[in-house]
Amino acid sequence: MKIAVDAMGGDLAPQAIIEGAIMAASELPSDARIVLIGRESAITDVFNRLNYLPTNIDIVHAEDVIEMGEHPTKALSQKPNSSIAIGFKLLKEKEVDIFCSAGNTGAMHVGALFSIKAIEGVLRPAIAGFVPQVGGGHAVMMDIGANADCKPEVLAQFGELASLFAQHTFQIERPRVALMNIGEEAQKGSLTAQATYPLLEQNKKINFIGNIEGKDLFTNKADVIVTDGFTGNIMFKLGESLYEITKSRGIQDDFIDQTNYEAIGGSPIVGVNGNVMIAHGISSPLAIKNMVSWAYKQVKSKAYLHIAQALN
Repeated sequence: MKIAVDAMGGDLAPQAIIEGAIMAASELPSDARIVLIGRESAITDVFNRLNYLPTNIDIVHAEDVIEMGEHPTKALSQKPNSSIAIGFKLLKEKEVDIFCSAGNTGAMHVGALFSIKAIEGVLRPAIAGFVPQVGGGHAVMMDIGANADCKPEVLAQFGELASLFAQHTFQIERPRVALMNIGEEAQKGSLTAQATYPLLEQNKKINFIGNIEGKDLFTNKADVIVTDGFTGNIMFKLGESLYEITKSRGIQDDFIDQTNYEAIGGSPIVGVNGNVMIAHGISSPLAIKNMVSWAYKQVKSKAYLHIAQALN
């Protein structure tokens, strides 16, 4: 297995990315290798400063970098030798099994759609977030940022995609699917939410349990939480803020620690023909290390293949 990591993506790149890759390399199973994509001289400089001799880390040179503020589509077309463009080229050609980056999120999403493309039948690929639950484990929330505005049929499909993803990633036989809303009653919420409810209810392929509210986010009421990317992103980042707030107040709690963005490190794009993970732009070495560990699990789960098979 080859796990490709964009060495140049992120506010703290390349130092933090490479340090995280080194940390992950020491813990990965023997069947996995990390492929760092970026300026070779910059990568080897970090190796030299750390007195690190790579054993299961390869380097693929990429001269250009897509900066955080660049327009995704323009940057990908104008910078074919960027670390993100080359990463997707390797993924498309199956030279690597997954591509991970803490770089420009828009470029990662557009790059996935232009290279490996959406699975046939998928209306809109989405970003899945892993929400820790007080009883242990995680719920899959989708979308958390790729699609700010969603029609009811798109939200309904998120329920099916995320259910399949949760089933094969977390080995849950019948994931409980819930719609995030402002009340539990079927008639509650926006016009979009009201129109989405019956679509989810009528889909016999999923185990739809109805609406949940914001207070239920962490309480193990559902294995899959369906929402649009605007709402999902706000809720997900609100949840992540709990760690920084409690830490600043000198409070330590095992559950709150799980809301720290570093605990998972990355979020997968679900609905494309391959494995792609996106990390926070501020990613630390620990976040990158944990992202690579999750990337290994993601490849092993073959979730995107199961989704493609189910939709076809």
